[in-house]
Amino acid sequence: MNKKTKIPFVAGNWKMHMTIPEARELASKIVKSSVGLSEAEIVVAPPFTALSEVMKVLEDSSVQLSGQDLYWEEKGAFTGEISASMLKNAGCQYVIIGHSERRQYFGETDSGVNKKIKAALQHDLFPIVCIGESLEEREKGETMGKVARQIEKGLDGLGSNDFERVIIAYEPVWAIGTGKTATPAQAEEVQAFIREKLASRYGKDPASCAIIIYGGSVKPENSYDLLSEKNIDGFLVGGASLEAESFIRIIEQAIKAFKEKK
Repeated sequence: MNKKTKIPFVAGNWKMHMTIPEARELASKIVKSSVGLSEAEIVVAPPFTALSEVMKVLEDSSVQLSGQDLYWEEKGAFTGEISASMLKNAGCQYVIIGHSERRQYFGETDSGVNKKIKAALQHDLFPIVCIGESLEEREKGETMGKVARQIEKGLDGLGSNDFERVIIAYEPVWAIGTGKTATPAQAEEVQAFIREKLASRYGKDPASCAIIIYGGSVKPENSYDLLSEKNIDGFLVGGASLEAESFIRIIEQAIKAFKEKK
């Protein structure tokens, strides 16, 4: 990944779906269909059980592998957890950190997110760091405050060199798995604010190079309009990434929109 020559970044989060045979089949379809789509960075995040098998499918392709989460310790008595070195050994280049479902259902905190980001970076994994507000927070006008706090606490202690390897994913909680999507204008407003916060923290040039993606009920039908916005650099796709055809259509629309707004 080279932030200085940006291309659309599209990651598919398979969440708690796909047995190993199903994951291999989906990965094979994506690899086959993505030939000729080198103008996008394509990433898939299968469940932990399927990582090694999916990696075998991806080996000779440009599609990259991501974990869905990690724990910040290197090893130890942490039943059910997985470390950054384990993900790296399985073939991952990326890892999703701080997804709203992890925060909402499993008590993930900003300080924990910060530790996970640092662990990922120590093992040369690119963290895909998720931030975003709930419906209640949006209705109360607290969106920017929430996002600002998540950036400040999540990136605490990270210098410019570390920040260059971080992807920020804005995912409004109210749009995750609900079928509701932020309008392009709503998404752009928050993503422009995120870039401003990053500029105040790391400088204008590093912030302009930062990859800030959108997640939340992304579909082939809305992907072009969303990525036509200035500050949206790609997507973290949930349900629509579970079918190769819809995932590839999103990537195609992303490439088209990215070219037209350059």
